[in-house]
Amino acid sequence: MEINENAVYTPKEVQRLLKISPSTMTRMIKKGLIRAAKVGKQYRILGKEILRMVSPKLEDQVGKIYNRGRTWVHRDDVTESNH
Repeated sequence: MEINENAVYTPKEVQRLLKISPSTMTRMIKKGLIRAAKVGKQYRILGKEILRMVSPKLEDQVGKIYNRGRTWVHRDDVTESNH
């Protein structure tokens, strides 16, 4: 099954995809290991969150690149404001 990063999944669908038990799914949501939005009394999980769980290294790489770029932009802002 292909995971669409913009699709919304139920916890049961995520359980099947990650091959984990219902109790593990609940524990992961409550501890914040997987981000979920509560809609009424039910949770919903974005596909990109599932992809992050499967490939946390990819998220780390993207985060590092983003932070380097952000630092570079802020450094230029400070230099320009001093002139």
